[in-house]
Amino acid sequence: MGKRNEYVDYLLELMQPLGHVTARPMFGGFGMYADGLFFAIVVNDVLYFKVDDVNRGQFTDRKLDPFTFDMKGEIKTMNYHRCPEEALENPVLMAEWGKSGIAAAMRAQVHRRPKAPRKTAAKKAAVSRPKRKKTTPT
Repeated sequence: MGKRNEYVDYLLELMQPLGHVTARPMFGGFGMYADGLFFAIVVNDVLYFKVDDVNRGQFTDRKLDPFTFDMKGEIKTMNYHRCPEEALENPVLMAEWGKSGIAAAMRAQVHRRPKAPRKTAAKKAAVSRPKRKKTTPT
């Protein structure tokens, strides 16, 4: 199973009211999934929930910072905002904030363009192979 840390284990326990929540290591942190839906990230022991135009105000009104990172000297911002401190000690509040992140992730999934089907190796080979000419018996 990949690396774990005590903070992520604590969050998983705290988020039990949200249903089946799991964590997977990613990019030096962890991705949090509710029933397979990516709705939060944990980086440097800080929890961030998914935001969109519908729920962003909940976070910005409380001055909860977005997740940022440095990419080649440029600061990038993602659609994830910090969880309020009081929710980190209260399962009821955590469930409310977690549901907000899950709802944003669900809305993002609905608006995502479907991926083009991948070509299998057999299909790629068939596409690149020249067609045989039919020969007629003489």
